[in-house]
Amino acid sequence: MSLIIFKHDKTLGSLLNKKASANKAAILGRFFKTGPGQYGAGDRFLGLTVPFIRRLAGRYLNASPTLLAELLINPYHEVRLLGALIITERYQRARTEKEKDQICTFYLKNRSALNNWDLVDVTVYKVWGDYLLRHPAKRSHLYRFARSRHLWERRMAVVATMALIKSGEFKEIISLSVSLIADKEDLIHKAVGWMLREVGKKDEKVLLDFLDNYVARLPRTSLRYAIERL
Repeated sequence: MSLIIFKHDKTLGSLLNKKASANKAAILGRFFKTGPGQYGAGDRFLGLTVPFIRRLAGRYLNASPTLLAELLINPYHEVRLLGALIITERYQRARTEKEKDQICTFYLKNRSALNNWDLVDVTVYKVWGDYLLRHPAKRSHLYRFARSRHLWERRMAVVATMALIKSGEFKEIISLSVSLIADKEDLIHKAVGWMLREVGKKDEKVLLDFLDNYVARLPRTSLRYAIERL
């Protein structure tokens, strides 16, 4: 395991190195499928806990743009998570639409850092999803992402709709669920089923109507997730 060194903050590197655990890193590597040919192939871990990373995000909320850029291109998963959590917290604290627009734009511009399901799931609906809730005219980008050849961009499109679903807006997730029925990736099937389950929590009739129309075509994984609370 290489030592983490940041050009713009040596203290942060020391904190991360001190808490790193090779044993935990190996466990995380297996859990997030980093082996050859798996969805997280090549990703690297320090063996840090999420609560520790969240505490660091609070401490580094005002990280400079140069340090934040370093975090997001780092080869270690937890360091990219730190950067993503800082962005998310900044977005949630932003007081003006201009600030939110700038932060969301930065988030999407650096989406290559979000190359595993946890990095997507804990951030995308709080940033991009909330932004789309505020700016309905820009929701067409969801469909562009859903057509992407990149697994994580498709998952971003699906999970971003959580913010819309929580506000009782289901049009986008219903459309995405139909368009992704033939997707080959199990992680997309799981995300679709998860969001459909969230729809059912808000309005069971909407979910049941969707299932009436598509249950025969819906991937089994999506169906299992969707009906979990029925």
